[in-house]
Amino acid sequence: MYRSHILVCGGTGCTSNKSFKIVEALNKELAERNLSEEVKVITTGCFGLCAKGPIMIVYPEGTFYHSIKVENVPEIIEEHIIGGKPVERLLHRENDGKVVNSLHETEFMKKQVRLALRNCGVIDPENIQEYIGRDGYQALAKVLTQMTPQDVIDVILASGLRGRGGAGFPTGLKWKFAKASQGPVKYVCCNADEGDPGAFMDRSVLEGDPHVVIEAMAIAAYAIGSNQGYVYVRAEYPIAVKRLQLAIDQAKEYGILGKNIFGTGFDFDLEIRLGAGAFVCGEETALMTSIEGKRGEPRPRPPFPAIKGLFGKPTILNNVETYANVPQIILKGAEWFSSIGTEKSKGTKVFALGGKIVNTGLVEVPMGTTLREVVFEIGGGIPNGKKFKAAQTGGPSGGCIPTEHLDVPIDYDNLIAIGSMMGSGGLIVMDEDNCMVDIAKFFLEFTVDESCGKCTPCRIGNKRLLELLTKVTDGTATLEDLDKMEQLCYYIKANSLCGLGQTAPNPVLSTLRYFRDEYVAHVVDKRCPAGVCKKLLKYSIDKDKCIGCGMCAKKCPADAISRTDYTAEGHKLASMAIDTNKCVKCGACMSTCKFGAVKKG
Repeated sequence: MYRSHILVCGGTGCTSNKSFKIVEALNKELAERNLSEEVKVITTGCFGLCAKGPIMIVYPEGTFYHSIKVENVPEIIEEHIIGGKPVERLLHRENDGKVVNSLHETEFMKKQVRLALRNCGVIDPENIQEYIGRDGYQALAKVLTQMTPQDVIDVILASGLRGRGGAGFPTGLKWKFAKASQGPVKYVCCNADEGDPGAFMDRSVLEGDPHVVIEAMAIAAYAIGSNQGYVYVRAEYPIAVKRLQLAIDQAKEYGILGKNIFGTGFDFDLEIRLGAGAFVCGEETALMTSIEGKRGEPRPRPPFPAIKGLFGKPTILNNVETYANVPQIILKGAEWFSSIGTEKSKGTKVFALGGKIVNTGLVEVPMGTTLREVVFEIGGGIPNGKKFKAAQTGGPSGGCIPTEHLDVPIDYDNLIAIGSMMGSGGLIVMDEDNCMVDIAKFFLEFTVDESCGKCTPCRIGNKRLLELLTKVTDGTATLEDLDKMEQLCYYIKANSLCGLGQTAPNPVLSTLRYFRDEYVAHVVDKRCPAGVCKKLLKYSIDKDKCIGCGMCAKKCPADAISRTDYTAEGHKLASMAIDTNKCVKCGACMSTCKFGAVKKG
């Protein structure tokens, strides 16, 4: 029996910050002090507060340490584990300086409700017994011994669970259609591809709680009459792949996967299929085509996958977060789940919070939580005293939400109404230094690059749209070009084959809608208000601030800065000047000047 447990984050973020070195140092220090039999070190999944990693929590006290380094380990062992007194300087401090001992007492966690993430940062994801100790596989046992397939579908329908991967299609309805499809062979698939820039929700669930996906897929298989499942996960997620495969092997060893599960006669097996990072393979039919070993391209619908999917057989496909909710719905009931959230969007939603935000990380909030609460309370606001400008939800398929909609409750329908979408859950925050035209261009460049090229509206239409947008950022566009862009956006949305093409214009449409003045400034004034678009930039030196030290000239790679003399109030003074014909607009002069004399505009 251990008297203390030390939990260390082993998610991708903290691992990149060498959290595994901290685990090694802890085990070494405990062994040297003969404490290995009293104190256990556990590597968990993501705690959520990625900005403060590596994170460590000491139980039973629940003391929360962050930004831990290897050299901190002896002090923590000596002062806390042996002496019983937390190391205060390593504890979390809120923006007002208040010391917080527990992660759950932080402003970051207070408004969160963890359902999909309930085991992340709590259990050892590589130990099936820890999952079982948290009610793991009880939902599967209940389903196989007490419920019919129709009972399962009825519960999922009544819960109001909608797909967390994009469009928000009712999960129970998808399962109902697949169950009704005739045929001896059916498939259950999991979309863990997660290609949106800045999104890491599904990866974190697989890294921190892989068994929940296995259990949910087995439940789904029982509900529709399937015996085979596939998890499609990108190869760039090595930790997730490793832990998921280990979890599958453990489940087979325990008789939870394979033949005659729990002695009920139900058979179900599960395999991993690795994706090569194509964004289009996040679309359900393209994903299934890729699993079949073919080039990942979408198929026309109908027929829908529930009728004709993987290998031409009835198939259901849900993403990781959707499946992560299923076991708890089975155990606690549809009414419990539907009591959380809004009228049309039940439960919680996981967001990967990134960009210009203090608390980057993973958050899970009830549907209906406002963007203001997420950004300014949970996220800690905008760093460096900057002003909030917009938030991008839904990745390249979503839109930019401006300040005027900060208090709109976040759910599927509200986001669509204001020109964005839920998507898989990426949420990127932007401040006053971001150019919204440049943001739209960034996302459109991504979708143009990731288009599979199968249909003309996406392959050619988005390319032409990007060319028009580039004219805007280069200062060569006209106001008529803005109208052409808008028309082209609606054409692409209406005629593209799959969701990638249909939603690709969303960043352009939403920025045209809410930030048209920035587009006009680029077109009419030949000026980027945020000072981002390189071809519209012009660097100059304020003679009143310049002391003529010449440091900017030394750093200039284009030899565009020289000393000049000028007269002010009868005195001859020295200053630096920039030759705009030579300037390559690299910004080296501005970053070098300690006196704020270099300006851009």
